[in-house]
Amino acid sequence: MRNILLTLSYDGTDFCGWQRQDDKAGGVAFRTVQNEIEKALAKLHKEKIALYGSGRTDSGVHACGQAANFYTPIESIPAANFVRALNAFLPADIRILDSKEVPEDFNSRKSATSRIYRYFISFEKELPANNSRYVWYVPKYSPDLERLNHFASCLRGELDCSAFAASGDSSVSNNRYIDDAHFFMQKDIWGNNLLVFQIEANAFLWKMVRTLTGTLVNLDKSGASLDSMEKILLSKDRTKAGVTAPPNGLFLYQVRFDGIRRHA
Repeated sequence: MRNILLTLSYDGTDFCGWQRQDDKAGGVAFRTVQNEIEKALAKLHKEKIALYGSGRTDSGVHACGQAANFYTPIESIPAANFVRALNAFLPADIRILDSKEVPEDFNSRKSATSRIYRYFISFEKELPANNSRYVWYVPKYSPDLERLNHFASCLRGELDCSAFAASGDSSVSNNRYIDDAHFFMQKDIWGNNLLVFQIEANAFLWKMVRTLTGTLVNLDKSGASLDSMEKILLSKDRTKAGVTAPPNGLFLYQVRFDGIRRHA
C-alpha cells in the first residue's frame, strides 16, 4: 500500500467543519470536507478509503494549506497525478493543491510538528461584498499594530491556555506550545486593507484561535493597559477573555512537518 499526502484548500462557508460526522436524523449526512474527499476517493478506488487529516477545522473555517493522507492500493497513478484525479470528483469549494508519496508510517496528525493559522480582519468604512465570507468585519476600528503585538508577545512557549478554551473542549490538557503570534497589515487583491493575526503552535484548543483574536482586538479597541493580555492568560479563566471571533475570518494556513515534535 502506498501512503499519499495531500495538501488542500477549501472554502469552509458551506461545510459543517472538517470531520466526518454521523448522519442527521432522517439519514441526511452533514456536509463535511473529510466526507467529500472520501467520496471522491471511493469513486476513484471503487471502494471506501479512509482519509486522515492533520486536524479539525470548525464549521465556517477555511483552509489554504490543510494536510491529509490516505493509503492506496493503486500503483498505476503517479503520486503527483492524484491532484488532477481527485479534483475531477470534488466540488469547487475543495481543491487538492499537491500530492506526494510519503513513508508508510507517516500520519498527517501525529507527524505534524506545528499548525499555522491566519485570521483576517477588515476595518474599512464599508465591508466589500467580495470579502464578506473571508474576514471578520470590525467597523469604526483603527488597529494599533504596536499595541496589538505587545499584547500578543506573551503568547510564546509552553502555556496553559485555559483562558481561551471553549466550554465543552475535550482536551486532556490545556497546555499548548506556541512558537509565534503576531499581527501585520496586508492588502487584498482589490487593494483593501486587512489586519492579519498569525499564530503557530503544536496544536490548538477548540475555538482557541478565534477566542485569542477576539480578546486581542477587544483589548486594542478598548484602550486596555499593556499588561492586560498577560493577566488574562495567567488567570486561566475563560470569563476574563473576550468574545470569540466568528469563523469566517479564520484560515488553516499551513501544516509543518519539519519542526520539533512536541506533545499532542
